[in-house]
Amino acid sequence: MDRALITGVTGQDGSYLADLLLGEGVEVYGLVRRKADSTNWRIRHLHDQPRFHIVQGDMTDLSSLVRALRDIHPRYVFNLAAQSFVPFSWEAPVATAAVTAQGVLNILEAVRATDPEIRFYQASSSEMFGRVRETPQTELTPFHPRSPYGVSKAFGHWITVNYRESHDLFACSGILFNHESERRGLEFVTRKVTNAAARIKHGLQDQVALGNLDAARDWGYAPDYVRAMWLMLSADAPADYVIATGVNHTVRELCQAAFTAAGLDWERHVVTDELLLRPAEVNTLLGEAAKAQSELGWKSEVGFEQMIERMVAADLYRVEHQITWEA
Repeated sequence: MDRALITGVTGQDGSYLADLLLGEGVEVYGLVRRKADSTNWRIRHLHDQPRFHIVQGDMTDLSSLVRALRDIHPRYVFNLAAQSFVPFSWEAPVATAAVTAQGVLNILEAVRATDPEIRFYQASSSEMFGRVRETPQTELTPFHPRSPYGVSKAFGHWITVNYRESHDLFACSGILFNHESERRGLEFVTRKVTNAAARIKHGLQDQVALGNLDAARDWGYAPDYVRAMWLMLSADAPADYVIATGVNHTVRELCQAAFTAAGLDWERHVVTDELLLRPAEVNTLLGEAAKAQSELGWKSEVGFEQMIERMVAADLYRVEHQITWEA
């Protein structure tokens, strides 16, 4: 039975990837900094799964990563660990770089030192494009990141390319554009909006404050995107791929879709707050996934409106049943 190690397993993507790999018959190990418990709500449903295991390690501690790889002997390593909330990266740039940049180098070094035959996936990000040079963005579009997070991701991307070319590793980077789901954290704008719509519907709050309503993103559905990760490591040769829908929507359109799904008028409840604007804004991101479509056979299946409807429905259920255990 093939084994896979997922760093960042308690996040949105990590939990969906674990679901997918288990369905493919892979034994899954999730790396966490401390023993998982009931607060890790996204993987709670996997705790009794006999082919799912939690292992301890730290992306900033190379020795712990080497030890994990030697104990597990995985065929696949998916590096999804990061400080992934862009606004927080300005408040904690050093901590962001330690995990999101240096952590990639650490796990690559661990792979090289223990088993160079491991197939490695790096979670790159559309935030690397930042102040975009062209639209849509492809694998060849130059990077101009506009946040410490984006800069850290750019380092992780290029060090993965370097290790592929220098050490002949099977190492891929997925340049994933924004992808959301019912498991998205409350700090992210999509989930902030869908959760607010649910709470307003149930009379628990009246307004939600947002920053730039004109910011446009290429939003896809997270389970679709983790399928692309698996396809990359199942391919004959390693390469880097943009994963995107090719359609973008503004935050204003997000609000309209979410509040409509809750039966509300968004304009009565959404207010703007200049304190929520980014120091350096990324106004528009739009991806072109033609390479992934032609070489991997991947395409996005769940559209924007359907995704937002699912998120609102999940949040309405959470609010109605007073589910407050998610962090």
